[in-house]
Amino acid sequence: MILAGDVGGTKCNLGLFRQDGLALRPAFQRRLATRDYTGFEDLIEDFLKQATAADEKPSGLAIDAAGFGVAGAVVEGRHYSENLPWVLDASALARKLNLKDIQLLNDLIATALSLERLSANDFVTLNPGIPGHHATRGVIAAGTGLGEALLFWDGEKYHVAPAEGGQADFAPRTEREMQLLGHLRLQLPRVSCEEIVSGRGFRRVHEFLNPAVRHPSFESPASNAASEITQRGLVKSCAVCEETLDFWTETYGAVTGNFVLHTMAVGGVYLAGGIATKILSKLQDGTFFKAFCGAGKLAPVLARVPIAVVVNDDAPMLGAAYQALSSVLQT
Repeated sequence: MILAGDVGGTKCNLGLFRQDGLALRPAFQRRLATRDYTGFEDLIEDFLKQATAADEKPSGLAIDAAGFGVAGAVVEGRHYSENLPWVLDASALARKLNLKDIQLLNDLIATALSLERLSANDFVTLNPGIPGHHATRGVIAAGTGLGEALLFWDGEKYHVAPAEGGQADFAPRTEREMQLLGHLRLQLPRVSCEEIVSGRGFRRVHEFLNPAVRHPSFESPASNAASEITQRGLVKSCAVCEETLDFWTETYGAVTGNFVLHTMAVGGVYLAGGIATKILSKLQDGTFFKAFCGAGKLAPVLARVPIAVVVNDDAPMLGAAYQALSSVLQT
């Protein structure tokens, strides 16, 4: 049995998978709220209790390997992130689960590893483009934070490499973006890309555009302002929310275009993360693509880059599960 998960700042998507040759078949899955638990070990313990209660043969839940895609940087088996309430340690978790090794991955690495396992129905094309032969590919995901990963060709197959462009300084392009940067610098010691292109960025943009307009979700620390703003923006029930959604999407497009230029990921770029699926209709209206291409001398190159949205929310968990399976097959 393979235990795998996508561990994010808002939710943890966990699953148990049975091995079927080189493939994995889902056996049990749950989504748990990250901040309901004092530590990752407690969350795993609760999940396994639920799985055992649901299984008619508890002995069939013996875990052979585990893999987790985690929001944030993973360095030498330890996880670092401001978006999670606790730190993950692969060695400590391995001891708790009585396993020799735990595959602890950045969640974008896990998503990138899942791409070849997904079906055509798991993608929505924003730009078919003309992919470069065996060219570098990119994955970018806006959620609680902003993550990135790369896939590069070694002559025989693609390998995955991490990137932390979400932590790079935000680079404004327009006068309005310069004003937004000035506004946020009064509130934050440093304005990285993910301070804007993430879930928390929606409220920041909304308050920058018109601080006088308030919504119920703004008054409760437990509520989700991003969800309310995007929903109102999509149905056009609030002019400021609609403008916020447009501004945010344009900024996301520009940041993604810069990501492709930094890495020359002309083989294609994949938009992952929960926000992309929730605002898919907005991503499809041309706002994102126009900003992605920009107005620089390489705009024609960017216009040929394939862009697709990953609409399977289980992608990071699947990538982590198959990485754990590979560790079993190599022993």
